Amino acid sequence: MKALVTYFSETGNTEKIARAIYEAIHFEKEIKPVQDVQDAKGFDIIFCGFPVIAHSVPGKAANFIKGLPDGQKIALFSTHGSLRGGHLPKQAFEHAIGLAAKAKVLGHFGCRGQVKEKVIDELMKKIEHQAWAEEAQGAAGHPDEHDLADAGKFAAEMIAKLSR
Repeated sequence: MKALVTYFSETGNTEKIARAIYEAIHFEKEIKPVQDVQDAKGFDIIFCGFPVIAHSVPGKAANFIKGLPDGQKIALFSTHGSLRGGHLPKQAFEHAIGLAAKAKVLGHFGCRGQVKEKVIDELMKKIEHQAWAEEAQGAAGHPDEHDLADAGKFAAEMIAKLSR
């Protein structure tokens, strides 16, 4: 079997999760940023990660997901400032799944990631974004060792789905 772990990361949070997933795979594998992937064909599974930005998928990751080969088995992962299971990360996964209409999505994993202080400061100035900015402050220090362990478990679960 052969796996690709690819990601788009602005702050390093998503890259940390990508590396935890990569380390949990015990067969032929590659890891690289989405912009460095020349050909997405020939992989039994592709793990694709992105930071949730404005409750959506950033352009580089979105373009990669849209361009996946028909029937490609994928697993999505993301980092975000929201609480796990929150509304905004769910919207981003729904968007990503829609982009992957030609692929077969095996599952998705999200965890908190520290948000740039500059972003939080700017959002705190706008009343409509203050509640989220306050929530995002709680993501400081993430992804942490527990998030990384959960990412490894997610990878194992997705690999197990391949053999079903």
